[in-house]
Formats: sequence, structure tokens, C-alpha cells
Amino acid sequence: MPFFGAHMSVAGGLPRAVERAVVHRCDALQIFAKNASQWRGRPIPPEEVTTFRKAVREAKLRAVVSHASYLINLATADRALRERSRDAMADELDRAEALGLRGVVLHPGCYTSGSPAEGLRLIAENLRSLLEERPHGRTMVLLEGTAGQGSSLGARFEELAEIIHRIDGHARVGICLDTCHLLAAGYDIVSAGGYEKTFADFGRIVGFDRLKAFHVNDSKKPLGSRVDRHEHIGDGHVGLEGFRRLVNDRRFATLPMLLETPKGEGKATGPIVCDPLDERNLATLRGMIAARTRRLPS
Repeated sequence: MPFFGAHMSVAGGLPRAVERAVVHRCDALQIFAKNASQWRGRPIPPEEVTTFRKAVREAKLRAVVSHASYLINLATADRALRERSRDAMADELDRAEALGLRGVVLHPGCYTSGSPAEGLRLIAENLRSLLEERPHGRTMVLLEGTAGQGSSLGARFEELAEIIHRIDGHARVGICLDTCHLLAAGYDIVSAGGYEKTFADFGRIVGFDRLKAFHVNDSKKPLGSRVDRHEHIGDGHVGLEGFRRLVNDRRFATLPMLLETPKGEGKATGPIVCDPLDERNLATLRGMIAARTRRLPS
């Protein structure tokens, strides 16, 4: 079965995110390795790195990833912003490597005043150089498929495949698919036929070997809206049946499936307690697993 988890707050320190994952019985975890709305973060003290890595081992988490800052835009035609974005992504990769993370989830970027083709070229160019500068690194870049809002790139499988092609299929570049984004971008993952076509297309255009993680979020907005608004599992336009197909699809049985759904109130200090909304969403996903996972028809 897939291993379920959620994006957890690092309030109170990075190890607190692991504590939150344990309380929710997670097998996987996503964090921000620095403040996602700032260009630069505080250096992580060596003792915090050690404590975090030890906590991950003891929790037996099967996959831990970080999500890169929302400010990063490697596709922009603005040279100053692109260079600042590149520096920020370098920092994200170095933090993730120090923490022993499997990958850094990255929104590919927006072409703004340039063109889509130029934006894709710039993303690939910058990722290539970042990875070449870290030849012994193990952390992957996980390009996240987007909802297609504005001039954002990565909503179409062809765009994700083009980036990978332009960096000669670098082994440390993978894909993270978000169920809300897929639906918003126009991929039908609700009906049985639409679901099968969507993933047949992904396998043909990008390749399942590149798929390393899912963000499991329902969508407040309907198919093809190009609007990124996350909803609780089963309460949106993906619906329970869409998620039931996904979590029982044996093609994805070894992938982390991470919630990014709205949370309740949390505390940075004091005992870690279950977020009732995360608890509900995780219980919904776990409850969908069939007694014996089978491959869906293709």
C-alpha cells in the first residue's frame, strides 16, 4: 500500500515536525526546511540536524521531503529574480541534503514577461547547473505539476517531460503530482475512464519511473478551473471515488502520498496533539485501502 503522510509544521524546531508525524501515525512527511515566504533562512544548527535525523530514523519514516520556497521562479525572464531564485534553490538543496531528505518539491516557475518555451529552457538550464555543482548529492528535485494558473509552467505533462529532456534525463529529477492540480489543469481523475487516460498519458509522456510522490488534496474548484484551492478529502470535486482509485492503484503502491489540506489550530510549544483535520483526512485515505490491493485496468 502507499505510505501516507502530511505536510507538518516545523514550529518549535525541525524535530517537532517528526513528532507531529508520529502522533498522526504517518509513514511519510513533508516540511519546509526554511520559511517558505522568505528568500533566506536561518542556518540550521548542527545539533538540530543530528536530532532531526535521529528522530526520522526512530520514527521509521519511509520518505521525508521538503517543499521549496514559493518565491523561487527559475523560469522568469528577469535576470535578477532568476539569479536570486537560483541561489534560494541551491540553499534548499543543501539544507535537504544535510537533513537526509529524499527530495525537494519545486513549483517549476512562471514565464511572466517571457515565453513558455523560454521559461522551460531556463528551468532546465538552472536545474542542470545546480545538480552538476552537487555531483555527489542524493536529494532529488521533484517538479510539481501545477494547476495552470496564470503563466505558471508544469500544468501539462508535456512541459514536465520537456524539462527532463532538456537536462538529458538527469537521474535526480523526478515528479510530484498533486491531485488538486491535476483536476484544475484539466486532467479528469474522477471518472474511471478519465483516470485511466490521465495516467496512461503520464506514463507515455513522462514515464512512471519519474513519479516519486503525490500530494493528495481534494479541489474546491471543478475540472479545468486552473485554480489551486485545496479541500479536505472527499469534500471537493475529486471526490471519494477518485481517491479510492488512486490509493488502490498498485502502480503507486510504493509512493508517498502527502496531505496538504487545511489544518486546525496548532501550537508551537507544549505536547504535540493530533490535528483533528489531518486525523480525519488520513483516516479517510487509510479506510479506502482495499483488503488486497489490485492493479486497476489499463
